[in-house]
Amino acid sequence: MTNQNQIILRLILSAIIGGLIGLEREANNRPAGLRTHILVTVGSTLIMLVSIDGFYDVTTGLYLGDPARLASQVISGIGFLGAGTILRTGSHIKGLTTAASLWVCAGIGLAIGNGYYLGGLVTTGIVLITLVSLRSFEKKVLKTNYRTLEITANNRPGIIGDIGILLGIYNISIKDIFLMDSDDTIITAFIQIKLPSNININEFIQDIHKIDGIFQIGFAEEQFDSVI
Repeated sequence: MTNQNQIILRLILSAIIGGLIGLEREANNRPAGLRTHILVTVGSTLIMLVSIDGFYDVTTGLYLGDPARLASQVISGIGFLGAGTILRTGSHIKGLTTAASLWVCAGIGLAIGNGYYLGGLVTTGIVLITLVSLRSFEKKVLKTNYRTLEITANNRPGIIGDIGILLGIYNISIKDIFLMDSDDTIITAFIQIKLPSNININEFIQDIHKIDGIFQIGFAEEQFDSVI
């Protein structure tokens, strides 16, 4: 049986850990923030504690069931909560990192509830480094290799295909596309692309303006308006 001091310590520690991870998500205005991560971590810890002590028979000193069965349901069950944080707008998907952080928090909660402090604390450190430090690193790396092309055009059939064909002619790699409809007639496309080193930007801009229906092209902070 787990003593009362250990129960209190594990629940409080899991709340602190969940709060640290949730605070980072909250600061970045993500769907699941401080409270959600705390609840997931503490709930997982409690379930693990129940798994450890709930099947213990004090009279015989034996476990009457399988303690792992209750705790194992946390991993599959947390998937439903994580799915609620994933949002899809057009071709753009957001919330995968938050869903993953909830899943990891559930795992950390189970580890702390089982008294596996080293694994839980080290995992927490890795998660925080990944969410905080690697975010800046990722942006710096992507900034040197990718740029976002913003195109406003008529919402006509085939215009995205025409743009894609031109990008292919210039050997421009497409990393991501996000489409936003201003209304039924206007569409704005945000295309994250990797430019080849030998590209002639001015020539590329002139050719993309030749595509029927394009009003404006934004490339980083530069704006190239079509003359219509």
